[in-house]
Amino acid sequence: MKALAKEKRVELLFEVGCEEIPAGMLPKAEEELRTNIEKLLTAENLSEGVTVETFSAPRRLTAWVRGLLAKQPDVENEVTGPPKSVAYDAVGAPTRAALSFAEKQGVHVSDLYLVQTAKGDHLAAKQIRRGRTAEQILQAILPRAVHDLTWPRSMAWTGLEGPRFIRPIRWTVAVLNGKPVKLSIAGIPAGDTTRGHRFLGSSAIRVKSFADYEKKLRSNGVIVRPSEREDKIAKELEAHAKRGAFRVHEDDDLRKLVTYLNEFPSVIQGNFDPAYLSLPDEILVTVMRGHQKYFAVEKKNGELAPHFLAVINIAKDTKGIVRAGHERVLRARFADAQFFWESDQKCRLADYLPKLERVTYESRLGSYRDKVERVRAIARWLTEQWFNLGILQAHVAEADRAAELAKCDLATEMVREFTELQGIVGGLYARAQGEPDEVADAVYDHYRPVGLDDPIPRNLTGCAVALADKLDSIVGCFAVGVVPTGSSDPYALRRAALGIVKIILDKKLPISLSLAIGAASKALLTHKPKRGVTPTQETQILEFILDRAKFVFREREGFGYDEVSAVFRAGADDLVDAQKRLLALKAIRKSKNFEPLAVSFKRIRKILEKANVPVGEVRSVNPELFENGAERELHAAVREAASKVQTLKRSGKYQEALEVIAGLRKSVDQFFDGVMVMAENEAVRKNRLTLLAELLREFTTVADFSEIGGEERR
Repeated sequence: MKALAKEKRVELLFEVGCEEIPAGMLPKAEEELRTNIEKLLTAENLSEGVTVETFSAPRRLTAWVRGLLAKQPDVENEVTGPPKSVAYDAVGAPTRAALSFAEKQGVHVSDLYLVQTAKGDHLAAKQIRRGRTAEQILQAILPRAVHDLTWPRSMAWTGLEGPRFIRPIRWTVAVLNGKPVKLSIAGIPAGDTTRGHRFLGSSAIRVKSFADYEKKLRSNGVIVRPSEREDKIAKELEAHAKRGAFRVHEDDDLRKLVTYLNEFPSVIQGNFDPAYLSLPDEILVTVMRGHQKYFAVEKKNGELAPHFLAVINIAKDTKGIVRAGHERVLRARFADAQFFWESDQKCRLADYLPKLERVTYESRLGSYRDKVERVRAIARWLTEQWFNLGILQAHVAEADRAAELAKCDLATEMVREFTELQGIVGGLYARAQGEPDEVADAVYDHYRPVGLDDPIPRNLTGCAVALADKLDSIVGCFAVGVVPTGSSDPYALRRAALGIVKIILDKKLPISLSLAIGAASKALLTHKPKRGVTPTQETQILEFILDRAKFVFREREGFGYDEVSAVFRAGADDLVDAQKRLLALKAIRKSKNFEPLAVSFKRIRKILEKANVPVGEVRSVNPELFENGAERELHAAVREAASKVQTLKRSGKYQEALEVIAGLRKSVDQFFDGVMVMAENEAVRKNRLTLLAELLREFTTVADFSEIGGEERR
């Protein structure tokens, strides 16, 4: 099969115009549109040499496709038919078989020819599959590329049976090398006419190429490329900061958000009454950022300044009308925050605890009041385990108090209005009301970390409460069957498990995960809803947390997949201990004896599995049944090494322990070179298998060498 000819390359401009799409959804949609188009072009054999770029703004999704073949190449294909002896009779005339073959291939019988095959001469015909034009292909794939976009929700704007999209589609542009493509998206026919900025531009702009499109839209109030909009915002923020002798409060997420909120962004400065600076910075920044999308600004000493920077969707605010409007709105929001701050503190934070009875955590797990009691029990258990870390009995009381107060702010007016401040408000109120710094900081931090890049709580009390809260969430949800599946994780249990792993590793906390899960299970049983957790569920919970730990070790700490598998197969209930063993394994695996011994361990495991010998079953080796010096030497080496390894492990000297194990290579090699494991004598065979099982059992408690990559010797 071969392509007959090469065609010229063309450019596609494609745009879907609609009502304003939520800014947070645009980056994903932009990337997904590019992926969809590339995938569909690949399916049509049109992706080679093609570049697809996508862009988005509040009212549009745009694709720019370059290097697209104007027409698929024609493809010549040779089809073989019946053998010559069947296709022609004795005088060389075509038989019914030849005529049928020609008819089926759509050619005249005179166009058939003979080809040599491994089975002799056969009849053959050439078929040419005509390639379709780019326009024909795009008419089919572009509507599908849009239809296949995934949104958290979508709208039907022409009736329940009509097309669905995140927002009503108002226009479509599809221009191929300057000419409109005849297609429609959700019933909207494509053309060569786009629309500019809703207030600054024309509602009918004819375009003939991407360069023309980009230029004309700019002059009509739309900067097409998000990266260019973000650069413009960054430069103007910096310019305002320089003029005002202050600095912008760092917020990369907000800068990205306002990039997708505006088609032609400009930055303006506003001011507010300095009296509001008496409120905590966290509240002021949250009001500015979360509700108004403003950037807070700081003085050189880090204190907040009574100014803000807003990104507006027009070229300039010549008369200051927009600025005055923003200042008026912010003033009202700050006044609300100040009222909540003063009103909430008319009673003590702990007085909000009874109100949590009316705040449901999960229907089968009860209220947040119930959750508080479980978290208190788990936090006390954790801090009691840490006495050997220098934690005093006073710290157990502090952890209990912090756990008692941690959720109280959920019942405050401030958190009801600014939900993103939960925990933070509790910590601020606790400090303002005279709680010890240890307790206030623990309340403030107990939701941390919310991601692997987020800091952990700043003190051990906070770590205890954070771990307790996350353990209760995971154990409780697993107990009632709320287990994460696919993309569904309504209680953010994966994030909670990652938080547990990060706290333990960052603080080097020697916690037994299985015992911690047991403590959380006991709290669920002894406090409302007094629900039991089965052993099977506890095992599932442990595996769920260990899966997150494996991810952290592989993706964040750079350990090899097989290294993590080797250590976790040897046991990883204590993540700090597992980390030490991983470091030792990584350090020793390049030694000359390590990889060959790993291959031998892999071989031993396969032999034992094939013989149905459980590694964990303890049996005694009988030296009197040895028939070979290599057996005796391996047995002696195993006994001597086992004693050394146990001593080194107890001291935490894992690298030295692995070096002792690696030193067994010579004895293991001699054993396999001179001994037939599967001897005919049953007693001898069982004794040799027992020796191998002892070897594997004794020396896979640091890491299971059989999990390390390497080819088995033959």
